Amino acid sequence: MKNFVVKTLANAGALAVAVWVLDKITLTGDSTGKKVGTLILVALIFGLVNFLVKPVVKVLTFPLFILTLGLITLIVNALMLLLTSWLADKLDLSFHVDGFWTAIVGGLIISIVSWALNVVLPDND
Repeated sequence: MKNFVVKTLANAGALAVAVWVLDKITLTGDSTGKKVGTLILVALIFGLVNFLVKPVVKVLTFPLFILTLGLITLIVNALMLLLTSWLADKLDLSFHVDGFWTAIVGGLIISIVSWALNVVLPDND
């Protein structure tokens, strides 16, 4: 359970950095507490999307992973971020990613920051 909480907080931190760096990834709210709550819910959605959908997409695009030497990962990460944005919109959360290229840069930022946070944060149960 502790590992799940740590990974969710790392995702929330990575999403916060992407929102802070890129002006086309927006997170709106009335107060800081509401923004933090929305960010944690979006991090949960993002984690679920990465857990459930991403492996299926990776299996289906395996030949492209070999052909592009793994660079297709940027596209897959962008698609997962766009799917998270779409689901957040359907759940009436105030998180939005505006465009595919923004999602590519946002996915790259999220990958780097979450990797760094997972290195620093403890992950043992």
